[in-house]
Amino acid sequence: MSRYSVPATPSSPYINFDPKAMSFEIKGESYPENCGAFYNPMFDWLTRFFDTVNGAPVEIDMEIVYFNSSSSKTFMDLFEMLDDQAGRGRNIVVNWRYHEENESAMECGEEFMEDVERIKFNLVEFTD
Repeated sequence: MSRYSVPATPSSPYINFDPKAMSFEIKGESYPENCGAFYNPMFDWLTRFFDTVNGAPVEIDMEIVYFNSSSSKTFMDLFEMLDDQAGRGRNIVVNWRYHEENESAMECGEEFMEDVERIKFNLVEFTD
């Protein structure tokens, strides 16, 4: 399966899903004009990935500086999809990375963490 990579724009994050290296990253700001148009290809890719991948652990690093309510809903859909996969026996970890001074990002991570049941959800604080 080929890599899924989308460059960052001022309103959308960098996405790099590399199945060969088992490296998955979403980083930047997220307030695209049309969340569905931006994120649906990522969901399609993930569906194909989970249909073909073996039982290898999947770890997703997310470092979202700012996001709007549409992106929040999309991220919840992502976490529900991952939670469903974990319910099927997959080992899935999400690392929600936030800057120590970005309290709202930390709080959003805490809220997302409360809504998942089967994936391991880590809050990872970092400094400059």
